[in-house]
Amino acid sequence: MSNIDQQPPEVIEAVRKFRGQFRTTGIVLIVLGALAILFPLVFSIAAKVLLGWVFLLTGGALLYHAFQAKRWESAIWSGLIAVLHLALGVYMALFALNGLVGLTFLVGVVFLLQGGVEGMIAMQHRHKTGWGWLALNGAITLFLGLVLIAGLPGTALWAIGLLLGINFLTTGVAFVALAGSVSEK
Repeated sequence: MSNIDQQPPEVIEAVRKFRGQFRTTGIVLIVLGALAILFPLVFSIAAKVLLGWVFLLTGGALLYHAFQAKRWESAIWSGLIAVLHLALGVYMALFALNGLVGLTFLVGVVFLLQGGVEGMIAMQHRHKTGWGWLALNGAITLFLGLVLIAGLPGTALWAIGLLLGINFLTTGVAFVALAGSVSEK
């Protein structure tokens, strides 16, 4: 009996109904993941530039709000936040190579924190089945954080793109596997 067969009938039917979309999305993610793994610098830059455009859009929306709410006592502060978002957006979106080191350092710090917290959670649950997997994941995440930070500035050229590629690839495989777990009616 597969894991999908243990799900409620409505979940199985929903997966069956969208089986083609799961498969197509999975294949697209697998292709993008493979490309990101092969060309990590390109995907690192693309991710940073895309994030820059997100900050540009949020900065624009916040600035619009600040002007619309100019009678609000905190409108000037809201406008300042908007300008900060816009400045960060311009820096990230228009200066493609700048900032990759900082972004990689930030990811490394997040991995260090995540790995440490996962290690603490694993120790709290060491009397339960499967705690070792959490401990192993925490140790690996901690190690990745150390590698990212210790390898700077070199890791900035490949880390973000490679991590995105691995994530896309594994998510794509999961979607294809999910689509294949149900039979067509």
